[in-house]
Amino acid sequence: MIFWSVSFIWTKIAITSFPPMTLITLRLLIATALLYIVLKLTGKLQRIKREDFKWFLLLAFFEPFLYFVGETYGLTLVKSSLASVIVSTIPLFAPILAFIVLREHISRLNILGILISLIGVYFLIHEPNDILKTNLWGVALLFVAVFAGICYAITLRKIPFYYSTINVVLYQSLIGLVFFIPSFLLTDFSSVQNIKITKESIIALVSLSIFASVIAFVLFAGAVRKVGVTRTNAFVNLIPVFTAIFSWIILDEILSAYKWMGISIVVFGLFVSQWGKLKFKNPFGNNSQITSSQY
Repeated sequence: MIFWSVSFIWTKIAITSFPPMTLITLRLLIATALLYIVLKLTGKLQRIKREDFKWFLLLAFFEPFLYFVGETYGLTLVKSSLASVIVSTIPLFAPILAFIVLREHISRLNILGILISLIGVYFLIHEPNDILKTNLWGVALLFVAVFAGICYAITLRKIPFYYSTINVVLYQSLIGLVFFIPSFLLTDFSSVQNIKITKESIIALVSLSIFASVIAFVLFAGAVRKVGVTRTNAFVNLIPVFTAIFSWIILDEILSAYKWMGISIVVFGLFVSQWGKLKFKNPFGNNSQITSSQY
């Protein structure tokens, strides 16, 4: 969770040198190469069956493609601490779409948590007498990432349990890279020679690739097998807190009391929405897929 918390800050640092599409493409390229090498060396690389390819294609469209576009471009307009709060609402809003698409039950606690968190979001995007108000376009882009994350979670259920989690991540990253390359060529390729690379931006790029896109996901998957999906997802709610602390330390981001109140309300709403789930043993067993993703 700490790696994912710092990933918002690494992105902020990296985009000072790399245009968003270039950053995403390079990040995926490094992560995909690392995942392939690990799976190849361990002999655990699996091939996608023809009948499953359509689900991997849809999976990669939602995440990393749509998710990274919303998150990375959103971070060019919004503070990293606020971005982490918005993105962390994925487990909160996922049951709504699951109810609409899959007709899954949505609990009263989840509805209450949503309402509480929406109040917190209001505090985050609106502050009286604040000249530097939160950029609404940035917030909208981040909610595109939230939508993509939710659709990813639902699509993931269509992926057979035959595939290991790390293989799923490899193929969604590889297919996502195929999506991003044309976008990179159209938007950023002509200006690549103008990129001013710094030591800090290179470190941030490599850190995003290794720690956020590879190691953090592997650790998260290990936690899921030991304590279950719902209990592990509860710790996702702490990401905004860590991001706010690291943003203050590393980026010197200063948040007003009004926005701290908003962060606190959103995080409280997230815990309320999952409170009932935390009381029960994980019903999915040890081989369940991850139902929400922080990339």
